[in-house]
Amino acid sequence: MTALHDLSVAQLAQDLRAKKMSAVEVAEHFLARCQADTLGSFLSMDPQVTLDQARLAQAQLAQGTAGPLAGVPMAHKDIFVTADFPTTAGSKMLAGYRSPFDATVVQKLGVSSGGAGMVNLGKLNCDEFAMGSSNENSAYHPVQNPWDSTRVPGGSSGGSAAAVAARLLPAATGTDTGGSIRQPASFCGITGIKPTYGRASRYGMVAYASSLDQAGPMARTAQDCALLLSAMCGPDLERDSTSLDVPAEDFSRELTGSLDGLRIGMPQEFFAQGLAPGVRAAVNAALKEYEKLGARLVPISLPRTELSIPVYYIIAPAEASSNLSRFDGVKFGHRAKDYTDLVSMYKKTRAQGFGEEVKRRIMTGAYVLSHGYYDAYYLQAQKIRRMIADDFQQAFKVCDVIAGPVAPTVAWKLGEKTDDPVANYLADIFTLPASLAGLPGMSLPAGLGEAGMPVGLQLIGNYFKEAQLLNAAHRLQQATDFHLAQPGGQ
Repeated sequence: MTALHDLSVAQLAQDLRAKKMSAVEVAEHFLARCQADTLGSFLSMDPQVTLDQARLAQAQLAQGTAGPLAGVPMAHKDIFVTADFPTTAGSKMLAGYRSPFDATVVQKLGVSSGGAGMVNLGKLNCDEFAMGSSNENSAYHPVQNPWDSTRVPGGSSGGSAAAVAARLLPAATGTDTGGSIRQPASFCGITGIKPTYGRASRYGMVAYASSLDQAGPMARTAQDCALLLSAMCGPDLERDSTSLDVPAEDFSRELTGSLDGLRIGMPQEFFAQGLAPGVRAAVNAALKEYEKLGARLVPISLPRTELSIPVYYIIAPAEASSNLSRFDGVKFGHRAKDYTDLVSMYKKTRAQGFGEEVKRRIMTGAYVLSHGYYDAYYLQAQKIRRMIADDFQQAFKVCDVIAGPVAPTVAWKLGEKTDDPVANYLADIFTLPASLAGLPGMSLPAGLGEAGMPVGLQLIGNYFKEAQLLNAAHRLQQATDFHLAQPGGQ
């Protein structure tokens, strides 16, 4: 008999509806696994809250009022505010903070009225305010990769990726600003998708860069991601001004399309020098499987790929410097104990509450927005951002989806790049372009690379083409076993 923690979201939902197990039994099983976590995946848990939610889900199942994923456990990246759990955003600045409300994504997935019925196991570790590519910037503790505890899980959604890969839970939420769902999904050997910007509400998501931040699901399969994304998406116009007035879709119903004739674009810039041999081999092997399924590989170019790094690291810090100005010790969050006046309180509070990487990005953002530099840096970056988006539209004239590696290498060692932030930034080169353009993108397992570590295949689609991406990923996962590999070779 398959262990509960080896069942997918789809299987758990089906078995719960068939009364093969109760929501409480499932919650207790996963709580025990999460409480034994040695990877540092969690920042907070409350078994009583989780079990109360499981009982409510069980009652909804009995009454016939349950959502489509009722009783299935999950956990949220600690960037989403929750009324029942603390929200820290991985920062000392918000230590002990409790929100009076749930984020829209939390509400849509949860057991509240109209939600999908999922049971929350707790809050997952992340880089402070989602700023990082390794999860080493968490103010509390780094997360370890379940494939190799000496390596990073990726970031900023590293706690989510590690927990799913280690079978602590079947699914989790993540956020993707410049690749923070796709890169940790790649490093931990799971599936994750960032939808079109504006598809999922940002209400209640602690802001990093408002024109880039987007919520998405992380799970083991494309089918599971489709189920979660169906629940997460939908307009939230009254509470999120960047929410799109696009109806929610049932992405799981569209996992039936043939791949015959699918044109897969291969950007030459994604396969240039600097790509690790093991990563290149794994990605090429996955692409060959697509050819067997009837797809056709088409060479394309995204000529401004290299410019995405300086563009992103101007725009994102600029927006962060504005968004994080609210954390000043006045209304909520940390406040310094000893100060002489208001300015002194501001300075000491922010110096104590923010970590080094957050300070670095705030100062960078303030600089590029300052008088005399706005036109030279920020304005120019926005112009190039539009050109990057145009490059994608030119590419989509000759292809349906774009494929390539998620990152140039597999997960690196803990501490390897902590003294070289630019090296961390360069690792985002393949994920940043889609984020800057607001396009949907996903990572799915494509085998193993150097040191036996997971490699992710990135698929990028045109606006609102999440269903096409998920179908392409699902078809590959039906034909291969890349996604079945587990840490430790279990």
